[in-house]
Amino acid sequence: MTQAYPTLYSFRRCPYAMRARMALHAAGITCELREVVLRDKPAEMLKASPKGTVPVLVLPDGHVIDESLAIMQWALGQNDPEGWLDADSSLVSQWVDTIDGPFKRNLDRYKYPNRYGDIDPAPHRAAGLGILTDMSSEIERKGALVSPRTSLADIAAFPFVRQFANTDRDWFDIQDLPALQDWLAQHLESQRFRAIMQKYDVWQGGDAPLVFSVGSEHTADLSRCGNRVGV
Repeated sequence: MTQAYPTLYSFRRCPYAMRARMALHAAGITCELREVVLRDKPAEMLKASPKGTVPVLVLPDGHVIDESLAIMQWALGQNDPEGWLDADSSLVSQWVDTIDGPFKRNLDRYKYPNRYGDIDPAPHRAAGLGILTDMSSEIERKGALVSPRTSLADIAAFPFVRQFANTDRDWFDIQDLPALQDWLAQHLESQRFRAIMQKYDVWQGGDAPLVFSVGSEHTADLSRCGNRVGV
């Protein structure tokens, strides 16, 4: 039997899963949401994607997409009402490569120095700040990261900038990054971010489907067997 909707395995606080959920939300893609705990990954998710990371999107025909950027591209390829794919693709790729490469590497060592032999986090914070300074200059000049309006690059970067900022918010807030700080605040305060960051029960095999869809006000509707559980 073919399932009615794509199934998304997700973890609420994972930045990769955040950006996938934001793209699915923007595209208006209805899916079955399965919130997982990464220390206890469900067998169904591992069968679909043995590498064991989120997000994982299983399409109704059984095709599996298990990279966040690929999920974003797939969702926006179905429907892109806000034009996230309209920006210069080469610039988008450059920023995504920077965020997923050197910025993420330095973020991890700044946020979790104990995972890397208790290294000094200060140089990694400084390196991350250098990238954010460049981002802030671009946002001030263009209005968003690569164009006057939000693009895939902004949404791909946002969850990681959020994570960097929250590592030491008092320090971050006094940095000379006015455009970036405004940009971050706008995303944090958006209805879309609030919608995709609702708390969900951890999925277990046999649970009734939890349907994630977008209403007319860009809010998520989450329901089990027709009962709304929060927006």
